[in-house]
Amino acid sequence: MIDSHCHPQFPQYDNDREEMIKRALDAGIQMICVGVDLETSKQAIGLAEKYDGVWATVGLHPNDKTYDSEFTINEYEKLLGSKKVVAIGEVGLDYYRIVNPAEKQKEVFKQFIELAIKKELPLIIHCRDAHDDLVSILKSYLMSHKLSAKGVIHSFTGSADQAKKFLDLGFYIGLNGIITFSDDYAEMVSQIPLEKILLETDAPYLAPPPFRGKRNEPLYVKYVAEKIAEIKNEPIEKVDEITTQNAKKLFKI
Repeated sequence: MIDSHCHPQFPQYDNDREEMIKRALDAGIQMICVGVDLETSKQAIGLAEKYDGVWATVGLHPNDKTYDSEFTINEYEKLLGSKKVVAIGEVGLDYYRIVNPAEKQKEVFKQFIELAIKKELPLIIHCRDAHDDLVSILKSYLMSHKLSAKGVIHSFTGSADQAKKFLDLGFYIGLNGIITFSDDYAEMVSQIPLEKILLETDAPYLAPPPFRGKRNEPLYVKYVAEKIAEIKNEPIEKVDEITTQNAKKLFKI
């Protein structure tokens, strides 16, 4: 399996990072190490270059506090020389916990979209309570640019109708431990074609049962796959095979 979104560079793993990564890789679980600011993007690349089966992304989370004082897109572009960088992200919009004004979020997000277009890299998109604005921005770029690589809507918890809007634009949907917390998401998951789903953990966050409330790690992505298999009434092996193919196709790995 491929955990398409995790943060093994975060301080929650400072005491056992190597062992945690090795546990996943030994179990056949590869991972995309996602940056959320300049420093964690550099750290992601460092881990990716150290391990086979680990790749990195470069991005700035919409809740990051460096938007005004320190942000410059050129610093992120400089990181794209590594062959282990496979996406731009996580980037996007977050209107739930507004650390940065919506207009500033949109301005920065657009710069990352333009960088993704320039470098022909897919986007890993964070979206919370901002679906309409996100769809509008993506549509505008799809109309005026060739966004060939598209990307994934990470940690999706919207409705089936909202998912369809992103699917129609050519994006994948990232599902993580949230779908194991209750059956509230079963209808939405059932409506998304398996060929458009990526598995993720968002580790160290959102650990699925039986680890809920504890630190998450890429090894636990199998519980997300099991829940999808249960909802879709498909063998776990099929979910594993197709979602792995999806990740390899999107990230060109």
